[in-house]
Amino acid sequence: MNDTVTRRLDTADLEARVKSMYELVALEPDQPFHFETGRGLAEHLGYPVAGLDAIPAEAIASFAGVGYFLDLADLASGETVLDLGSGSGTDSLLAARSVGSTGTVTGVDMTRAQLAKATQLADEADFGNVEFVEGYIERPPATAGSVDCVISNGVINLSADKPAVFRSAAAALRPGGRLAIADIVSATQLPEGVTCDASLWAACIGGAAQRDDYLAMIEDAGFSVETVRDNDYRFVSDRAVGATSAYGVTSVSILARRT
Repeated sequence: MNDTVTRRLDTADLEARVKSMYELVALEPDQPFHFETGRGLAEHLGYPVAGLDAIPAEAIASFAGVGYFLDLADLASGETVLDLGSGSGTDSLLAARSVGSTGTVTGVDMTRAQLAKATQLADEADFGNVEFVEGYIERPPATAGSVDCVISNGVINLSADKPAVFRSAAAALRPGGRLAIADIVSATQLPEGVTCDASLWAACIGGAAQRDDYLAMIEDAGFSVETVRDNDYRFVSDRAVGATSAYGVTSVSILARRT
């Protein structure tokens, strides 16, 4: 008789915790989190100052990304961009500046406070080429083959079905389209006690896939990985720092192309 009990992640609890945490990031970004937020973080990760100066400061105040990747995206005028987990809009707004008035950016997020903040800020700053819509990154509201570049920052690790995220990204992209993202990965496979802890998932730790496994998921979805770059990212709470040290949790920026 096998007495082993397999623990499972409570995905409903995970969604509730993620929504709650990122509602706070939108409304009270100066609160203490497991991770850093704000302009100081963005500049530390390599975001150009000129770009940050050109978008609303309130969006950057709620920035909670894990790496810079827009240089890898290499967005051009007139392109169509899909931002998975757009938060309060920092990356979407920067992308909107790059694609110009003939391009479009759609940010997708499941947290209504983030959507409301991003939409208000974009409207007030007269960003007419960007919209923010409610949805899930595993099944974003995008027409198949309509997107030139899919971007995402520190969000895919929060998904309990990462292969579905990458398959949906591939489906949305035109042939040869790009996937440009930053995300959290781990050097070793995380133990069950971490991967089944919804609070650690919501903190961008518990959902970190092992690095090679993460890249394999991207390739299996129909992409060719072209660039993988390590980022100087750090967690701040004692619990998060402990898990990071124990399992080699780090941030990477990735460029992949749909085959």
